[in-house]
Amino acid sequence: MTHQSVNGQQVAASQGQPVYTIENCVNEFNIEAAKPTKSGYQYWFADKNFTQENTLKMSIVASGKSTHAPHRHPEEEIFYILEGKALFYLDGKTIEAGPNTSLYCPPNTEHGISNAGLSDLKYLVIKKDLR
Repeated sequence: MTHQSVNGQQVAASQGQPVYTIENCVNEFNIEAAKPTKSGYQYWFADKNFTQENTLKMSIVASGKSTHAPHRHPEEEIFYILEGKALFYLDGKTIEAGPNTSLYCPPNTEHGISNAGLSDLKYLVIKKDLR
């Protein structure tokens, strides 16, 4: 049995698959385990080393910044705005969105998200990991 690190937690793995316990299935946000980015930071609540297919990440983006340029990939992706004001880009069009709004990115569509507000933008990213 090997051990993998998931957000700073050691997770036992049997034949490459995590061994799930109540302790490692509950993941409270821990700033020390957050990964810095050029625009703020991100925190993986459930990453590809832990889940079977879907991932869940929280991104924090500073005012006037974006995580990256608009891009496309074969997986669908969902953003859920927790705090702040987002500028959502989807196939050449943009719209502003605020808290408690979900933003769907269909497979292979060009999409992006940036912070359109004066305070941090905090949002969740739900995405399937195509291993």
